[in-house]
Amino acid sequence: MPLDPLAKRFLTMMAAASPAERSRPSANDRRQALAKLMQFARADVAEVTGIDGVLPGPAGDLPYRLYAPADNASEYAPGFVFFHGGGMVAGSIATHDRVCAALAQTTGCHLISVDYRLAPEHKFPAAIEDAIAATRWVSAHAASLGIDATRLVVGGDSAGATLAAVVCQESVRNGGPAISAQCLICPVLDFEDISPSREAFAENHLLDRATLEADLADYLPEGAELADPRISPLRATKLTGLPAAIIHTAEFDPMRDEGNAYATKLVAAGVAVEHVCHDGMIHNFHAMGTVLPQARLVLQQIGEQVRRTLRN
Repeated sequence: MPLDPLAKRFLTMMAAASPAERSRPSANDRRQALAKLMQFARADVAEVTGIDGVLPGPAGDLPYRLYAPADNASEYAPGFVFFHGGGMVAGSIATHDRVCAALAQTTGCHLISVDYRLAPEHKFPAAIEDAIAATRWVSAHAASLGIDATRLVVGGDSAGATLAAVVCQESVRNGGPAISAQCLICPVLDFEDISPSREAFAENHLLDRATLEADLADYLPEGAELADPRISPLRATKLTGLPAAIIHTAEFDPMRDEGNAYATKLVAAGVAVEHVCHDGMIHNFHAMGTVLPQARLVLQQIGEQVRRTLRN
């Protein structure tokens, strides 16, 4: 399929607003750029608001925001622990507020968006440790959050999906907490190899090579092994017993191939998988509801998939 015309127009607009020659962007540049990009998220979820709190993390309190759908009449709802994208360097509860509100609405879950530590101030494995600690805390304190601990989803977008995948793998290795499903949106899953999609869409497709290289340089300490499954979850050798997976990839996303490959590996390991590769779409398309109709459709689709998975 060709690049979606609206996505193409959006990329043209973004290119016109960017410097003609780009050096490696600083962490602050990337944080500002993501904050601007996330302003294109849908803004029509007025009935879902967030309540802020903190939970204990490995290095101090971790902020979180809890979203509860207004139409949830049951005493305890399913839970959804969400990790935002941003290359482990950018992103926050604030940048992903409308995406999280929409996901809470469509899934019917009480969704907890976690503000994990970012690089370069906090390098690997700080974000991983925070994600694991947050998931364990939500599971242990589910009742106080209005959550049914037996119906817990862990998910995220882009680098947040990396964290979600690692949390699920670690949960299986360590005997808990129990996770019913994982939801990976445009996931980043492999830094060991450069896939054809990373080569093909390295420039002019929103997420460029310079940004990816800068993110990785800021995130990883010297000597880190790229094949470590905590960095590249696709490289994990044991996937049997992982939670059911909902995976959404995009045709013109540099990360497309690794997301598709992970779905294939999970199926081979006997994991239930619902995988959709969206024709004509680009990285982060799900968060551009004000310019891409497909963004609203995919969040609705994810909601239906989560509800169906939790019923099974």
